[in-house]
Amino acid sequence: MTIPSILFALLIALVLGALYHLIRGGDWSHLLAYLVMSTLGFAAGHFIGEWRGWDFFKIGAFNAGMGIVGSLLFLALTDWLIHLPPRAGEE
Repeated sequence: MTIPSILFALLIALVLGALYHLIRGGDWSHLLAYLVMSTLGFAAGHFIGEWRGWDFFKIGAFNAGMGIVGSLLFLALTDWLIHLPPRAGEE
């Protein structure tokens, strides 16, 4: 994978994280969590797609479709974890 394709994949992942933050809202810590987890999810989706041979919306050297799916799954998981209510008895 070339440097330009890695940068393009990173750009897609960061845009997805920023759009998710724009829709869901929150403070800067939520934005940082969404950006990091979107990037990790994109990479995980890409590598799982390559490992399993699932080619979905392939752009050059990277599997953009599976990367986007992984990114969205990680974003949903992150949002769920951020908004969990505290347990009873904890302050």
